[in-house]
Amino acid sequence: MSEQGKMLINGQWRGVIAGRTDAAVIKVRAPYDGRSIGFIPEAGRKDVDDAITAAETAFRQRRLSPYERYEILSNTSRLLEAQKEEIAHILSEEAGKPVRDARIEVIRAVQTFLTSAEEAKRIHGEGVPVEAAKGSENRAAFTIRVPVGLICAISPFNFPLNLVAHKIGPAIAAGNAVVLKPSNLTPFSAIRLGEIMTKAGLPPGYLNIVFGAGGTVGEWLLADPRFALYTFTGSPPVGKRLREAIGLRRAILELGSNSATIIHNDADIQRASQACVRAGFSYAGQVCISLQRILLHRDIRTKFLDMFIPSVEKLKSGNPLDEDTDVGPMITEDAAIRAEEWIKEAVSKGAKPLTGGRRIGSMVQPTVLTHVESRMKVVCHEVFAPVVTIQEYSTMEEAIGMVNDSEYGLQAGIFTSDIGIAFKVAREAQVGGVMVNDTSMFRVDPMPYGGVKASGIGREGPRYAIEEMTDLKIIVFNL
Repeated sequence: MSEQGKMLINGQWRGVIAGRTDAAVIKVRAPYDGRSIGFIPEAGRKDVDDAITAAETAFRQRRLSPYERYEILSNTSRLLEAQKEEIAHILSEEAGKPVRDARIEVIRAVQTFLTSAEEAKRIHGEGVPVEAAKGSENRAAFTIRVPVGLICAISPFNFPLNLVAHKIGPAIAAGNAVVLKPSNLTPFSAIRLGEIMTKAGLPPGYLNIVFGAGGTVGEWLLADPRFALYTFTGSPPVGKRLREAIGLRRAILELGSNSATIIHNDADIQRASQACVRAGFSYAGQVCISLQRILLHRDIRTKFLDMFIPSVEKLKSGNPLDEDTDVGPMITEDAAIRAEEWIKEAVSKGAKPLTGGRRIGSMVQPTVLTHVESRMKVVCHEVFAPVVTIQEYSTMEEAIGMVNDSEYGLQAGIFTSDIGIAFKVAREAQVGGVMVNDTSMFRVDPMPYGGVKASGIGREGPRYAIEEMTDLKIIVFNL
């Protein structure tokens, strides 16, 4: 693949304009071997302003009815499905995602757009019994939901299609116009989606795509007062900067995690160990809800590890385009070097690698560390790499305390056969979601997804994002 990417502004594809002094080209490289797979133009200030103006004009002059939104989004879903194999290979090349996982991401995006289409026809208000208030006997009231207007969407590299779908799908379903800034590392799947949505009938200006660095293009987007809402997935420092910059305007922020899963002594250990293998090492651990911390009851430590470690060692690392690859590269060699440094730091402080721990280029060997301490980076920060830590506990109170001993709170898992314990964890874990007899990594796209503490604010999932992306308005009649 070698592509010349372009920005989408007001329905037109815009590349580098000759003679522009602020024009720049961003090279895109394959994470696996570093080869060039294309380039994209970096937006100048005028490009960004044109994109926002196009969105503003589209929203003011051409409001989409709920049924039009439904048709556009269902057409998008259908066209995505028709191109799923080609788009999966784009994802695999630009993101380094094993092609089997890339196909799953495309299928999920198909469903995200279809769910968004269905939700576009379900946006509703409710009657409000204001006549029950003394002195208001002659009044009647109801609520409606109206689009907020312009939405800025900033998406990451790790799910460059489906996380874009989770931002654009609900935004269009709610009747808003969008300016999207995808990751510069994985732009081509977003470009292909822009082409598909244009073909699906989305009017010019309702989706605009610009590229560039956070320090320039990102800051220009944050500074523009025409945006009513920002939806962002990325790191806590950037999320904090966004929150500070936009003031009272709304935001949906998904900022990561160091997710934990408890394996209790009454659990189905074989089931738990196999689930943990996938949850810890899928897409080289570069998933916000990747299993990073296994909290293991002391009584079952040996039995669990005797199943878990051999399964980890059977995972095949390599070229993401190979059908039998389980673990591909990290997104950049710098990211892999950081992960290696964190592993070495943990080992220097007493951690013991049960398997893995080595790096070659952008490839990090699936790694399991035991004898870790809570303040090691591999435990307390988001490692975002194929690294899983093992911590042991004796009581459920201790385990829940370990789950909560984190600045994050996205999702957690608990394996147990005791429903009382399951409910205890569900009530007391300080997270946005608890998965019972599953790992922290379970997610289906219609569910509300988001966290607490440094994991962010707001919820994704089409129905729940639409609530964030609409204003509730009350209408009162004096009869």
